[in-house]
Amino acid sequence: MELTTHWAGLLAIALFIGAYTLVIFEENIHLLKSKPVIVAAGFIWMLVAFAYASVGDTDGAEELVRHSLLEFVELFLFLLAAMTYVNTMQERGIFAVLRVWLVSQGFSLRKIFWLTGAISFLMSPIADNLTTALVMATVVLTVGGTNHRFVVLGCINVIVAANAGGAFSPFGDITTLMVWQKGLVEFTEFFSLVLPSLVNWLVTAGILSFALSSEQPESVTEDAKLEYGAWMVVALFLVTIAMAVSVHSFLHLPPVIGMMTGLGFLKLFGYFLQQRDRSLAEREQELLDDSILGIGANRHNDLESSKNFYDIYKNLRRAEWDTLMFFYGVILCVGGLGAFGYLALLSDVMYTDLGPTTANILVGFASAIVDNIPVMFAVLAMNPEMNLDQWLLVTLTAGVGGSMLSIGSAAGVAVMGQARGIYTFFSHLKWSWAVALGYVASIAVHFLISGNGLVS
Repeated sequence: MELTTHWAGLLAIALFIGAYTLVIFEENIHLLKSKPVIVAAGFIWMLVAFAYASVGDTDGAEELVRHSLLEFVELFLFLLAAMTYVNTMQERGIFAVLRVWLVSQGFSLRKIFWLTGAISFLMSPIADNLTTALVMATVVLTVGGTNHRFVVLGCINVIVAANAGGAFSPFGDITTLMVWQKGLVEFTEFFSLVLPSLVNWLVTAGILSFALSSEQPESVTEDAKLEYGAWMVVALFLVTIAMAVSVHSFLHLPPVIGMMTGLGFLKLFGYFLQQRDRSLAEREQELLDDSILGIGANRHNDLESSKNFYDIYKNLRRAEWDTLMFFYGVILCVGGLGAFGYLALLSDVMYTDLGPTTANILVGFASAIVDNIPVMFAVLAMNPEMNLDQWLLVTLTAGVGGSMLSIGSAAGVAVMGQARGIYTFFSHLKWSWAVALGYVASIAVHFLISGNGLVS
């Protein structure tokens, strides 16, 4: 419905801008990003309902908001399953062992720089760019110590590599996941972005590496071990990914069905781990009772409180709930603005007047400023008529364009919090030109691969 000049629509725009301004300054005002957008989403849809009712449509707003809620639920459950798997792998020691190996090998700063970047690029398509950036940034911080220059360059490198790696996999970034779930790009078709994504990271990393020294960092000795069942969890995660891809490609069901089934597998394996922990704890308690008291005294009722048994719900609780609730707010805010007709208007300006190629390149710059998730959701809500090469282009630009500023991606925002006071918005801004060169290079490579596919 065309209500772009209605006072309620204008107020909705103001609400969204105000809420997102608070999101951008999250690190400064210490207000979780989900809070303002959730409030804004509620008021925007109240305004939608009022505006629709004022022109005699009392059912349209309800139908539209249910559509937005369905999109959120699919994304929410998919991410919840993926986050639970990642948290379980972390709890089983997978990432700790990787980190300890890297920091204890005596590599030079330059070698650590390239290793963390390469691992980020390869790990992000599976573990997602946010988790990857946090794990690798920990390595950079541990090795860098008081060498703030290395920490800044290493964090930028990790963020660029993680975002680039996530751009060619539905599991690597929220934006690619949304495009895949929408059915616009098939799973295997994303892999044509591997080379452009690799160039994006290599160009930026190559420039940053010239500012590094080859000195040896201070030696770091840590210890970490894998918990029982660690590799089984990895295997189950791979099976879960395969199921998500299969049910979508062959059965034409939403990918979330495969992910939630895989989460069920993890819960069943968690039951086995819990029973194993309980059995071991009971044996230990019996031996302790026999050795100290000389009798077979049993205090099994105290085991639940005294022993730390495996509990999958702890890993569920450790999911990024603020991020998940932020997605709710963003999806409903953007959906509400679409209900007023603003997305259709924006689509006409961008994809009709400017053309899809120019519009999709601009999406990358918008992602750096506003964050790539709401920008991509807005593009998907516009649903412009584009061929596969154009959808791959916007997937690439939204994914890697967010690296140009520290606030442009979830990975950048998370690492700013982790390396607080060292890796900052302005320390990243100093090297944004290098990231922008990588952005341009990746688009050029995609043009070469696509040939005439982008001329439309």
